[in-house]
Amino acid sequence: MSTHVKNEVLDTEPTHHASHIVSPKVYGVIFGALLVGTALTVAASYANFGIFNPIVALGIACTKAVLVILFFMHVKYSSRLTKLTVAAGFFTFLVLITMSLTDYISRAWGLW
Repeated sequence: MSTHVKNEVLDTEPTHHASHIVSPKVYGVIFGALLVGTALTVAASYANFGIFNPIVALGIACTKAVLVILFFMHVKYSSRLTKLTVAAGFFTFLVLITMSLTDYISRAWGLW
């Protein structure tokens, strides 16, 4: 098999994609955003949002998780199959959180 044919075979494989080099500046910006998210988490822990405390905490945590997954795990530059797998994981997470919160909200607190 010649080199030319071997390269054509590699280019047509669904798992083969070009490498992407992320600049240190991007890593610095994302690191700064994660630090801001951590500061928001600490600030939100001292604030009283009533019944929205878990929602605010989960919103901040999901935002930080998305940043880590997209940039530090290089999913942003990966194949569509990898992105679909990550999206399926997030969808499953959302279903579990929704079911848990539905059960939590539907209980008759203090009536037993």
